[in-house]
Parts: sequence; structure tokens; C-alpha cells
Amino acid sequence: MSEGSFNPFKMAQQQFDAIAENLQLDEATKELLRNPDREYHFNIPIRMDDGTYKVFRGYRCQHNDARGPSKGGIRFHPQETVDTVRALSMWMTWKTAVVDIPLGGGKGGVICDPRNLSLREQEAICRGWVRQIARNVGPLQDVPAPDVMTNGQHMLWMLDEYERITGVKAPGFITGKPLGSGGSLGRTEATGYGVMYTVREALKELNIDISKTTASFQGFGNVSQYAIDLYTQYGGKAIAVSSWDNKEKKAITYKKLSGIDWKELLSITNRFGEVDQQKALELGYEILPGDAWIQQEVDILVPAALENQINASNVNMIKPTVKLIAEGANGPTTPEADEVIKARGIWVIPDFLANAGGVTCSYFEQVQCNMNYFWTRQEVLEKLDQKMTHAYHAVSDLAKSRKIYMRDAAYLISISRVAEACKLRGWV
Repeated sequence: MSEGSFNPFKMAQQQFDAIAENLQLDEATKELLRNPDREYHFNIPIRMDDGTYKVFRGYRCQHNDARGPSKGGIRFHPQETVDTVRALSMWMTWKTAVVDIPLGGGKGGVICDPRNLSLREQEAICRGWVRQIARNVGPLQDVPAPDVMTNGQHMLWMLDEYERITGVKAPGFITGKPLGSGGSLGRTEATGYGVMYTVREALKELNIDISKTTASFQGFGNVSQYAIDLYTQYGGKAIAVSSWDNKEKKAITYKKLSGIDWKELLSITNRFGEVDQQKALELGYEILPGDAWIQQEVDILVPAALENQINASNVNMIKPTVKLIAEGANGPTTPEADEVIKARGIWVIPDFLANAGGVTCSYFEQVQCNMNYFWTRQEVLEKLDQKMTHAYHAVSDLAKSRKIYMRDAAYLISISRVAEACKLRGWV
């Protein structure tokens, strides 16, 4: 996940420090907000299917809860690091603040590879994770959700274990649950659709007709799939998408100039987002190297996989045709690459604004669970569209009035909201 000397937490702190200086925050507030309030590291011992025992390492970071209970996903990833979890928990704090929902930031993870684990072993890890942290999470404390390589089934196992331990029904403890078990309609598509709601608004401001644009996407997981779906509904043409290939242990880009049909591509994709190359060739896709997604002559780039994907080594591969970058992933652009993008005048919708549709819909799920009354899919998506559009324009208006970069404007809004909440509580 982390390559070379790249440290996502150092990057998150670097981004924060620049804005803290701009806001002239006092030293105590800076110290409070540049580190997680609490973090938990623990072992999860599991009996494997072959009868042996294996110990997995688990984490939960609660960055800040001044505005409400911590909120954030749980990743299962073989290269998970505590610094990744710390960075993501910090970004979650800014993300919930920028869309103005009453939650803080948290993140969790387990160092494991679910692709090499049976369902029973995965269930054991889920239940073990909850047993280690049950006293420090809950609907009024810290609300987890799915993230990389976790899904609704994992969340339901975690909920079941939490309810066994506490002896109460608490569907609001965790979000991203399956429908019929406390899940919300619209949650599956929420992050990808949220990205496209902001893209739609940005293109309007740039006086560009979305139906005349082309786009290239990185990653073909949940976010990218639904972003392509809505983008295509708006009349745009997705011509390239990259996907991780576990057999070859590298990313591969699939290109189709006539336009990608996301359902067609999904039909030849396994549950980990890996596309069947042979079938892709048969369907007329061109197979290119993994970094080819960033080299396409398109109007829009959508990095929607992992962090550190647009960096000093590839930022200059971005073609002059690119007018907009919408960050569907968390932390996909390093500060060095950001400077190049800023200098080139490419309009950027920063990660914690662009991909906030997921946490916004998780918040809707939490609200529905806590009041035990559920909305229709249309109601959910209308509320999501309203939240994302409002948040986008708040950031865009500040960026234009102060003549600053969109990422800086988003940070100014979110960090000032969190700092204000900390001050009002008397923490600093």
C-alpha cells in the first residue's frame, strides 16, 4: 500500500499544517488536531480451517469526535499500516465536516488478505476485531463501515458480535449493512454517485457540457463502478479504467474508445474488482499497462482506488486535454503532484469532498437505524444529491472568492468547523 518512503500520515499532517498556518490556529489546537485522540492496536488470534492458529494485527484510530461520534471504515488489506489508518481517520474528520454532518473521524483495519481466507476465517477475524474494541465503539461513540476488501456481510458479522457482547439490538453501531438487516437503499452507489454529483456541478461552473466529455477511471471497485454508471447516464463517455490483477500482481488498464459499459465490464469482474483479461479482449477492450489510465487524452480523470496514485513520478503524464480531476479515492494525490496540478490550472475536486457521498449515506443509514424508519432509494439519493451539491458550492464559492485552490478551500472550511467545535467544548 505504501511505496518507498511514502507515509500517508505524514502527508495528511503536511496538508493540515499548511491550512493550520493559514487559519492561524494556536499551538494547542494544532497539536490536538494533527494527531488522533485515541488509537487501539490489538491482536486477533484465529483458529484457521486447517486447525492451526494465526494471529492477525488489528487497528482502530479515533481522530476527533468534537462534532459527533467517530465514523470511518474498516479495511482488510495485506499491506495495511497504522500510519495509513491514522491518515484515513484524519481525512474522515475533515470529510464529515466539509459535508456538515454531525460526526467525527475514525478508521480501522486488519492486516490480512481476504482473497486467501475462507468465509469462516473472515468471519472469525470480524468477530475477533469487535471483541477487542467493543467497549470503545458503538452507535454513540464510534460507528464503523466497510472499506477496502470488506463488505456488508463482514459488517453484519461485526454487528452480531457487538449485539451478543452488549445484549442489546444496536443496528446503528455499524453501517454498510445488507438490505433487510438495517442497510440503507442507495448506500451501494452512494460514493460513486456522490463523486459524479460534484463532477456535474464543477462542469457547469466550467461551462462544459458533460455529455460531450470523456473520462478515465482508476480502479474498478464499488466507487468507480457507480461513478461510471452515473457519468454514463449523464451522457459522458468513459474510455479507460484500470483494475488490479491479483494473478499478475499488478494493475492493468482496459480501454474502449467507443465507451465502457460498466455492467458489461462488471459481468467479467470477480468480487475483488479483478477483470478477466481474456474475456475483455473478446469484448473489444484494449489491454494496456496499469499507469495508462493517467495518460489518456480525456477531459476528466477519476482516481478511485488507493492513496498515492498521482505522484511526482507520473503527474507529468497527465495530458493537456484534462480539465478536471475528481478524487474518488482517499489521498490519491501527493503534495508534490498537487503543486504541478495547481500550476497547470486543472480544476480539482479534492478527495474528502468528492468521495463524501459514502459517509453521507452511512450517516443516513445510521439515522434510519436509530429511528427504526427507512427511506426509499429515491429519497436517499435526493438527500445525497442535495448534501453533495451544497457542500461542493460552499467549497467552490470560497475558492473563487479567496482565489485559492479547491483543496485549500475544502480544508479551510472543514478544519475551521472542527477547530470551532473543539473550542466551544473547552478542549483548547
